Amino acid sequence: MDDPTHERSGPPPTRDALIHMSPRIWIRRAYERPSLVDGHRVLVDRLWPRGISKTELRIDTWARDVAPSDELRRWFGHDATRWNEFRTRYRRELEAHTGAAAVEFAALVDRVAAGRVTLVFGARDRRHSNAVVLREVLEERTSSPTKASTSRASGE
Repeated sequence: MDDPTHERSGPPPTRDALIHMSPRIWIRRAYERPSLVDGHRVLVDRLWPRGISKTELRIDTWARDVAPSDELRRWFGHDATRWNEFRTRYRRELEAHTGAAAVEFAALVDRVAAGRVTLVFGARDRRHSNAVVLREVLEERTSSPTKASTSRASGE
């Protein structure tokens, strides 16, 4: 019997995926079925996932500007041996955002503070994706009201 919370065919989230979800910020591969309990779905890749239509992906926001830069994405190449350095570099990029990227990041912080957000990404490796790093940073920013309001006030 199908789960009524899913709207399209495709594999449901794996057990591994469910174990690594925080209560406020979930992470799902673009190739998993969207769920009615996902909350606000945000695509956090710079590139659209291959072979998936807008209707199938069912995202609410495409946060291209908070995705890793093309240069960093190409350097990383989803090579797990570069994971720690990728995390460091991507965090630096997130901290250095200005302009539209800073506004987009602040909006994401606000969205997390308001309720559940699901970060959607296309990479196969769920443990070594930009969504994992972004979730860590968002959790840090929203862990206390002071941090969240500081990021909004400074335009980060």
